[in-house]
Amino acid sequence: MILKRTSLAALLVTAAIATGHGFQRNTPWPPGLQPVSDDSPVLSPEQEMTTFFMPPGYHVELVASEPMIEEPIVIDWDADGRLWVIEARGYMRDLAASGEREPVGRVSVLEDTDGDGRMDKKTVFMDGLIQPRALKVLDHGVLIGEPPNLWLAHDTNGDLVAAGKELVADTYGTALANVEHNANSLTWALDNWMYTSEHNGYLRLKDGRFDYQPTLARGHWGASQDDAGRIYRNTNEQALFVDLLPARYFMRNPSLLRTRGSYESLQNPEINRVWPVRPTRGVNRGYQDGILQPDGRLARFTSVCSPIVYRGDRLPAELNGNVFVAEPAANLVSRLIVSDNGTTLESKKAYEGAEFLASTDERFRPVYLSNAPDGTLYIVDAYHGIIQHKGFITEYLRDQILSRKLDQPSGHGRIYRVVHDGTKRDGPPALSKKSAAQLVEVLAHPNGWRRDTAQRLLVERGDRSIAPALTAKAERAPDWRTRLHALWTLDGIDAIEPATVRHALGDASRDVRVAALQLSERWLARAGDPMQAAVLDKLSDPDWAVRHQLAATIGDLPPGLPARESAMVTLLERFGTDPLTVDAVLSGAAGAEPTLLGRLLDATETTPGRTAAVTTLAATIVKGAQDQPVQKILGDVAEQDRPQWQREALLAGLEAALASKPLPGTAPPRSAPAAAVAAAAPGGRGG
Repeated sequence: MILKRTSLAALLVTAAIATGHGFQRNTPWPPGLQPVSDDSPVLSPEQEMTTFFMPPGYHVELVASEPMIEEPIVIDWDADGRLWVIEARGYMRDLAASGEREPVGRVSVLEDTDGDGRMDKKTVFMDGLIQPRALKVLDHGVLIGEPPNLWLAHDTNGDLVAAGKELVADTYGTALANVEHNANSLTWALDNWMYTSEHNGYLRLKDGRFDYQPTLARGHWGASQDDAGRIYRNTNEQALFVDLLPARYFMRNPSLLRTRGSYESLQNPEINRVWPVRPTRGVNRGYQDGILQPDGRLARFTSVCSPIVYRGDRLPAELNGNVFVAEPAANLVSRLIVSDNGTTLESKKAYEGAEFLASTDERFRPVYLSNAPDGTLYIVDAYHGIIQHKGFITEYLRDQILSRKLDQPSGHGRIYRVVHDGTKRDGPPALSKKSAAQLVEVLAHPNGWRRDTAQRLLVERGDRSIAPALTAKAERAPDWRTRLHALWTLDGIDAIEPATVRHALGDASRDVRVAALQLSERWLARAGDPMQAAVLDKLSDPDWAVRHQLAATIGDLPPGLPARESAMVTLLERFGTDPLTVDAVLSGAAGAEPTLLGRLLDATETTPGRTAAVTTLAATIVKGAQDQPVQKILGDVAEQDRPQWQREALLAGLEAALASKPLPGTAPPRSAPAAAVAAAAPGGRGG
């Protein structure tokens, strides 16, 4: 049944009157495919809310909408709970992207002055921006990403209007890059670094200055962290990736064939399935087989973005630690459950055949999700007909846009709050007015946003007089999350002591032990430092996450230290079939690979771990074009008296390296052409 536009409007009004909050209150769950209009008319926010389908008990509340805001794409919060928003007013105002380089973007501040939950005051903090894409409100100023520039803007008199700006970096993306693929995100994580997406740099504030460092480019739009500080991202068709290890470790060795553990996939056969409640033919490749289900609904994610780990305290506990992702092309927000299976993290969809929030309004474009100071979850709805940039619009999509007049009008935008029937929102945080001692106590707050913000403020202020209080929290706080925040805050203000880290290495929480290993790296290069023995003692730790972090951390021990080499060999032999452990070890073993390979080849008996490690080491050596070691590998492969498992494992490594694409700055192996490998193979002419 297809309803005409007039009947759709009548249906919306009737439903709004009947339920007061929209369909999600009283409709069967899961909803399935719903009847929709031939058109996609512009609805008021109140009408749009009646098109939302959510699990029983959940609904949304309107926080802000046009004309107060236009084209919102990113939000952030200051320490007192005011809502900051990027308004991308130049994005795809028509199919030709007319005026997209005009300086019409802006950053605005929204306030709820009467406490009713809806924003009623707006102040434009900065305008005249060209396609701004990132925002982070700090005590030191406001970071604004306007590729290729990363600005720090200052409000000097408290009127919430920028009085000036200074350049932090001019390499934050590219000025003329496609709007969909440019630097974004400034996620202040537990380790006090700000992580980005679609960009090869990250940064931190240190002693009042920004330290900008290279990293591996990851993700597409948005980034988030869990309570343990792991970073989550995604990209278009793949819903979720996580950094089980920080990407910086893998910058140490340019010869790696893999970087497993960084941007680790949490996909499974079902996680990327989507369940819209309306036909979604207006997607870019809707004409291709398999993109749409037979009933016209999108089959799999195509523009999934903005992962957020829910870490609030005012929604049902079942959501804690779940990851929510936005899919603007299918007009929905999906809920993913992440769990520890004893060997790694895994994920699954929360519902069978349904989504957390799905709308029949084609203009509902969730593009950004955020934890909030009030303990709930916020959704930024760009409410923009055209979601694809002109550089990617196919003729098929163009026809879809024009047929339902999605190219007009623009200038809309809404921000919603997800609540439950039993939700009682928290009040304004007012953290900017708290003393350092009071902020230390906020590190124990059940709302992750408040813990994160208290840590950030303490690090920015740099008041080391609170070190004793933080140390007490790090060692004795009942909640492991508080201990974790205290440790990283001590690190951020340069007041952490070796004894505190050694104590944390024995913590009952594995996530605290993981953090302690990272923090121990401050002292590992010092000859004879007791921290070295404390770290190596973790070789007996049974937890998978501790093992992976240890494998990366031992790379910071002094090169040539016998205990360093022995620990690497131990991990490779025990866990050679685990690519995350192997890649973490090799990330810190640059230049030591031939020695490690020699140690592994000293054993005549084969084990699955030893064999796999030999293969990966051989591939790393060949990929790094280490001339003499490559010649040695070729000779070992051709050696008739060498155990067959060693020759085959070495040969497999040679073949893997030769088949891979060299990393930037790494020349192809000069001494191991394919013909030489074939000649040296068991049974070949070299045998």
